[in-house]
Amino acid sequence: VFSVLPFQKNGVSNGSLSKKAFIEHFEQAPMYVAVLTFVGFGVGTIFGYLRDFMRAWGLEKRNVAAEREQQKDFVPLYQDFENFYTRNLYMRIRDNWNRPICSVPGPQFDLMERVTDDYNWTFRFTGRTIKNVINMGSYNYLGFAETDADALKTVAKELQKYGTGICSTRQEMGSLDKHVELEKLVARFLGVEDAMVFGMGFATNSMNIPALVGKGCLILSDELNHTSLVLGARLSGATIRIFKHNNIQSLESLLRDAIIYGQPRSRRAWRKIIILVEGIYSMEGSIVRLPEIVSLKRKYKAYLYLDEAHSIGAVGATGRGVVEYFGMNPDDVDVLMGTFTKSFGAAGGYIAGKKDLVDFLRTHSHSAVYATSMCPPVAEQIIRAMKCLMGLDGTTQGLQRVQKLGKNTRYFRRRLHEMGFIIYGNDDSPVVPLLLFMPGKIGAFARRMLEKNIGVVVVGFPATPITESRARFCVSAAHTREMLDTVLNALDELGDFLQLKYSRYSKSAHPELYEETRFELED
Repeated sequence: VFSVLPFQKNGVSNGSLSKKAFIEHFEQAPMYVAVLTFVGFGVGTIFGYLRDFMRAWGLEKRNVAAEREQQKDFVPLYQDFENFYTRNLYMRIRDNWNRPICSVPGPQFDLMERVTDDYNWTFRFTGRTIKNVINMGSYNYLGFAETDADALKTVAKELQKYGTGICSTRQEMGSLDKHVELEKLVARFLGVEDAMVFGMGFATNSMNIPALVGKGCLILSDELNHTSLVLGARLSGATIRIFKHNNIQSLESLLRDAIIYGQPRSRRAWRKIIILVEGIYSMEGSIVRLPEIVSLKRKYKAYLYLDEAHSIGAVGATGRGVVEYFGMNPDDVDVLMGTFTKSFGAAGGYIAGKKDLVDFLRTHSHSAVYATSMCPPVAEQIIRAMKCLMGLDGTTQGLQRVQKLGKNTRYFRRRLHEMGFIIYGNDDSPVVPLLLFMPGKIGAFARRMLEKNIGVVVVGFPATPITESRARFCVSAAHTREMLDTVLNALDELGDFLQLKYSRYSKSAHPELYEETRFELED
């Protein structure tokens, strides 16, 4: 299933998107795939209970943490059933996660080899390093995670001047001139009045949402929002209602009911209604339907909180996120949030918008009051990357990176479609989920790809729905066409070997496209 929607705003063409379709793919698997996926989990569960029975009777060694014999009458510290999945299913494929990297996570990285002698319960290092593994898992969208000495001169200078840590909060002794410079630059980059930066991206959501809403407020949250948004919403004490992913009808229904019926029991009007959405959804690769959501929030007088963690730097003509992607005004969004951990190759996050909003958060945000400030070398890295994007370094390198990311994304997605894989998300999203479905194929896929010197991220239940296990690729501007072709050729071969080409859409009759400059006209 895919959706096509041209965007317009009040009858006026809305930026560059008015001339192209908004296309997202969410093709369902054939019925037999869904059935075999459930069968796979069923077989794994049956054998899990069998092994638990053998462990209980001493027929198999118990490797997991267990209660001491003297504490058997106490309330259990380790919930046996809750750990069933981890103990019997996750352990079988645990070697595909937490692999230690020993180099910069650029387009390629080095990996410390490890092996297990007890079926993934423990690991030991062999002392060997796997060199030049193609990195298809890091959020290094613009390639700023780099070790080029010339590029990092200013960062090294700030390290010498300020050191590595501040050891204080922004409200005490931890507010430096570098923070002020960065905040002014972020506000200028986004086209808003003011901005505030934080040392941790996750905490930017989880610690600031409770400062904005509380008891008597209503949060309308997309069902696929990131855990940081979910945690922030829960900590706030506000009432939370969930709408279907990117579904405007579902959101409007909740908004209409909230206005008509008000709060439960008392029927009083809500103090605030705030909509929480992401720019790019990191597990689906979909892009928020921002124009319609802005229209709804105006219609029903709600507030809009936009998390651009994965979209800032990654989409938009100049990397300014989904607001620019849709040709909209930054003032259309009440709270702009983003992180520096992805496109900017650094750490931390920001909240931006009206000056009144930012001034309020400087006083009431738990991150501002209690958290240690962002260290100066990290702030300088963000400033360096942002100036490059804005062209303030005197080059067009930033714009070239944004354009190359777009080209790499569309090329990679198009080729996967042509091969017959089911992939989710928007055609312009650098997050590319490739559906594996069956639990047994998660480990096989990741191990086979690593054998071909390709590092990938695989994801399964409970991080995804039980029938939608997947591999998640993150395309980067630092990837060369040769690297992408190497990955695509490996995927084509592995897709046939593991029978992963589930798509029922007709494949292109011309799977290879050539650049126009390669054609020669004959007289």
